[in-house]
Amino acid sequence: MDNDFMDSSFLGSRLMDSASLAEDSASELTLRPHNLRDYVGQTAVKESLNIYIQAALTRHDALDHMLLYGPPGLGKTTLACIVAAEMGQNIRITSGPAIERPGDLASILSNLNAGDVLFIDEIHRLSRQVEEVLYPAMEDYAIDIMIGKGPTARSIRVDLPKFTLVGATTRAGSLSAPLRDRFGMLFRLEIYSPAELAQIVSRSAGILGIDADEDGVLEIARRSRGTPRIANRMLKRVRDFAQVRAGGRITRDVAREALTMLDVDELGLDKVDRNVLGCMMDKFAGGPVGLDTLAATTGEDAVTIEDVYEPYLMQLGFLMRTPRGRVCTPAAWAHMKRTMPAAAQDAQIKMDI
Repeated sequence: MDNDFMDSSFLGSRLMDSASLAEDSASELTLRPHNLRDYVGQTAVKESLNIYIQAALTRHDALDHMLLYGPPGLGKTTLACIVAAEMGQNIRITSGPAIERPGDLASILSNLNAGDVLFIDEIHRLSRQVEEVLYPAMEDYAIDIMIGKGPTARSIRVDLPKFTLVGATTRAGSLSAPLRDRFGMLFRLEIYSPAELAQIVSRSAGILGIDADEDGVLEIARRSRGTPRIANRMLKRVRDFAQVRAGGRITRDVAREALTMLDVDELGLDKVDRNVLGCMMDKFAGGPVGLDTLAATTGEDAVTIEDVYEPYLMQLGFLMRTPRGRVCTPAAWAHMKRTMPAAAQDAQIKMDI
């Protein structure tokens, strides 16, 4: 089959050379680390990966298939690129929604070289038909292709080079059991501590040439919701503020002033977080309130509330899910500086009992 045709059918995918990934100084602007040594946090995951990578290199074999799951922004794509770089292989990046038909996946798989890494983001959004093509590819390194239609149709098996599939998802429970069981390694990425985020922010500041002291870096880290992606985004916005109003240097006071202007409080709650809590308190006495009702009241999408805002509010202990709906906790009332109604207190006592 013509390689030009194959390349044109790669919907939503791109090829990255691991050598250029590790050596091209221009790519430093992405702020992504390029090896396990520079990857901050996820200590247990890094230790396990280091062992598996060294073992695969010793055997001159491809790494086993790997599933990375956890909240968004924790570095799943970065870790996949690091795996390819550490193995000295190329990586092809695509996503579940981009692979619409089995033929799209077959084209991508057919163009892989031995040892290549195929990274599929949002792998839980693959269609059932595409998954069926992926099963033999993962287990037997082969794909079955139908030739012709009707009574004359026949199936031929095409062998594939041994490759490594790295899947990433924020919803591990949405993966079908047959697909999940075909991954040899499953890693959950955890929320980062403020100290780990401070290391990330400090490294990013150095790459971007930002003048930031230790207290300023820590202030940004503390308000980043345990997520490196948010920390780097906040760093850039605080840098803009510092350049215009503070002589270009990020201190604790400068970071606080900049993040206050961005409506990010000391716990990392933004305007939408406080709007969700405020609506529950003002209009529903703190709950219980259903997700759809809450979405309609706040004007936010229900899926966005459930996937983006609720997890962090629950992690802080500000929100509880009950059979009757969402409920604000006493800690949420205290943080919002509001008095908890007597009826809400009684309901809370009953739930505790």
